[in-house]
Amino acid sequence: MPKRIVSLVPSQTELLADLGLEAETVGITKFCIHPEAWFRSKTRVGGTKTVAIEKVRSLAPDLIIANKEENVQEQVEALCDIAPVWMSDINDLDAALDMIRSIGHITGRAEQAGSIANEIESRFAALDQHISHTNTATLYLIWRQPWMSIGQDTFIHHIMHRAGLQNVCSALSRYPELSNEDIIRLDPALVLLSSEPYPFKEKHIAELQALLPNARILLADGEMFSWYGSRLLQTPLYLRTVLSSEY
Repeated sequence: MPKRIVSLVPSQTELLADLGLEAETVGITKFCIHPEAWFRSKTRVGGTKTVAIEKVRSLAPDLIIANKEENVQEQVEALCDIAPVWMSDINDLDAALDMIRSIGHITGRAEQAGSIANEIESRFAALDQHISHTNTATLYLIWRQPWMSIGQDTFIHHIMHRAGLQNVCSALSRYPELSNEDIIRLDPALVLLSSEPYPFKEKHIAELQALLPNARILLADGEMFSWYGSRLLQTPLYLRTVLSSEY
C-alpha cells in the first residue's frame, strides 16, 4: 500500500482525508483547500495545471493521484518518471463512485471508501424521490469576460440533470464561450453563478439581470456541482435546500 501520496486534485484530496490518509498524504496543490488543516500544513506542489515537478520529486512519493481534465498531460507524463500516477476521468456520478471505490482499493481503505460511495448513492436516490419538478431551463456560468458555461459532456451537467435542471447549453460540449446575445437567445428561467473557478459575487447578479430581466439569478456553490469526491455526500441536501425555492 502507498505510504507517500501526492494528490493533484482538490476533490480527491478531500477524499483522502475522509479515508483517514493524513499520514500517507505528503503533497497537495494550492487549490486543495479542504480540509483546511491540510491546506495549512501539507506541502503544496503548485497548482493543478502548474505542478512543480521537482518539488514533487523531493517528496519521494510512491503514488501520485491526478485527473484527466484538471491536470496537464505533459506534466502528468513527467510525473510518471517519479512514481506511479493514478488517473481519474469523471463525467458523471457513476464514474465518481467508481473513482471513490478505486482509490479506496489502492490505498488500503476499501471498506471506508465503499461506505462513502454507498451513502452517496443512497442520498442521491432520496434526491430523485424528492425532485418532482423537472426541466427548469438553467444557465450555469463558470466564467466572466468572456462568459463561459458548461456543455453536456461535463460532470456539472450531470449534477444539474440530477437536480431537475435543464442545461440550456446541453447541445454544446465542454466549456463554451457565450456572448451577451447568446445568453439572451438561450432565455433561461434560472441562472446559476458558480463560486468557482470565477468567484461570482452579488454584484454580478445585476449584470446578468440586465440581460435577462425575467430570469431568477442565484449564486451557486461550485463545489457542490463540480467536486466529485466525498463532498458528494453534501450535494443532494444542498440541491434540495438551496434550489427548492426555485420551484
